[in-house]
Amino acid sequence: MISTALPFGPAYGFGLYIHWPFCTKICPYCDFNVYAAKDRDNDALVKALSDDLARHARTLESHPRLSSIYFGGGTPSLMAPKDIAGLIQQAETLFGLERDTEVTLEANPNDVLSADLSAWSDAGITRLSIGIQSLDDEALSFLGRDHDAVGAQRAVERVARHFPNHSIDLIYARPGQPPEDWEKELSAALGLGAPHLSLYELTIAERTAFGKRAKRGELIPMPDDDQADLYELTQQVAEAHGLPAYEVSNHARAPEMYSRHNLTYWRGGDWIGLGPGAHGRLTLDGQRLVTHAPLRPGDYRTAVSSTDGLAGEKLSPLDNARELLALGLRSDEGFDTTRLQKLTGIPVPADAMSGMKEAGLLKQDGRHITLTREGRLLADRVAAELSP
Repeated sequence: MISTALPFGPAYGFGLYIHWPFCTKICPYCDFNVYAAKDRDNDALVKALSDDLARHARTLESHPRLSSIYFGGGTPSLMAPKDIAGLIQQAETLFGLERDTEVTLEANPNDVLSADLSAWSDAGITRLSIGIQSLDDEALSFLGRDHDAVGAQRAVERVARHFPNHSIDLIYARPGQPPEDWEKELSAALGLGAPHLSLYELTIAERTAFGKRAKRGELIPMPDDDQADLYELTQQVAEAHGLPAYEVSNHARAPEMYSRHNLTYWRGGDWIGLGPGAHGRLTLDGQRLVTHAPLRPGDYRTAVSSTDGLAGEKLSPLDNARELLALGLRSDEGFDTTRLQKLTGIPVPADAMSGMKEAGLLKQDGRHITLTREGRLLADRVAAELSP
């Protein structure tokens, strides 16, 4: 077992992320590693995922049981239930699963409406994350989604009957979105009763279709000040409905509904990244290893079949400390500043911390720091100011 004295690693959580890169339709805002599903034979990719999991198990013999499994994408709800079940069973055989291991599947509303949800449950899924993105038909068309608002609502209602633990995703701060429209839409989404919401501001990434449109002047992103106003409104509305933020973009009715998999990221735990383009963070011999799988499915399959050990980059103590701080500050658990000193020998700068507290961006309780609501709006800036 890896020592709990380390300021990072599986003592803070151990998860498995599985990336399914295929989508029936690629959304214009999407900056993930995705490809058109078309009429693909998925058996080769499923075998590569299985072989990759076995390869990780041979290297990580000292790691504990898995606390979470997350099927992300892409659209992993396109996977056959038998393939989902096979990977979960293999993970249990190779690593073991904690008694209450969270197993999440990201799902498109149309897949939810057409799928046999009991097959997902029988496969081992315990939690669904539904990408509804909006409850406004005009917005859904703008976002390039292949479902409408009625379908999104029906999907959430159907999931609630099968999976009490579920989450819905929404995208706001769309160009020209009035605050009153967002308040109405968010209130309607909260009225669906999901115990967890992930609420993301629209990001215009350069390499996406939206990014190309913005470069041509055809799409104007919402100004930062207006986005900040909508963020504040989001907090007020969600809190009024009993789902306060426990992280910059995530809200939950109660701690037992927090995303355990994401908590592993924010706490500085370890996770295996399987699938094309997947990232991982692993602790080996007391050092942090960054893994990054090849992007293209064919390249990923070749890499898995041609190498036995794990290839990765050792994260320097300084970079590790900065990453732990930036991620740790995102959640309301906050961050223990002694973890930075253990890694780098450098304490958090007292003057910077005082400045952040005086500005109302940071709270401190002994060695523990957390962001205020105002601080969450400037989380990246605060982390940069406090980094060694």
